[in-house]
Amino acid sequence: QVQLVESGGGLVQSGGSLRLSCAASGSTSDYFQIGWFRRAPGQAREGVSAISIGDEATYYRDSVKGRFAISRDSAKNTVYLQMDYLKPEDTGIYYCAAGNRLRVGRSNILREPVYDFWGQGTQVTVSS
Repeated sequence: QVQLVESGGGLVQSGGSLRLSCAASGSTSDYFQIGWFRRAPGQAREGVSAISIGDEATYYRDSVKGRFAISRDSAKNTVYLQMDYLKPEDTGIYYCAAGNRLRVGRSNILREPVYDFWGQGTQVTVSS
C-alpha cells in the first residue's frame, strides 16, 4: 500500500504560480510512476503530468507544457508540481497518484487505469 498526501493548493490570480507537493509513504519501493491529475468543476478527471521512477522521464498534457514542471525528491519521497503562468482553466482539484505498472508508454502514462493509489486532492483556484 502507498499513502499519498497532497498539499500546496490555494487561490492565485491568473499568471501566478503554485507548487503542489505529493508526499508518499508506505511501500514506496513498489511504484514506478507518479502522476498528477485534476478535475475541473463539472468535468472528468484528466491527467496533467507524470514522472517515471528510475529514469525520471517526465510527461505533460499539451495544455500545460512550458508552464508546469514535475520533479521528485527521492530522499523525501515527495513529488512536486511547479505550476507557473496559471490560467483560470487550470482551476480544479489536483490529485496525485501512484502506479506500479511496468513499461508504461507515453500514450498511457496520463491515463487513470495506470494508477492504483490516490491522494485526497488539493484545491487550486485561479481567478481571472
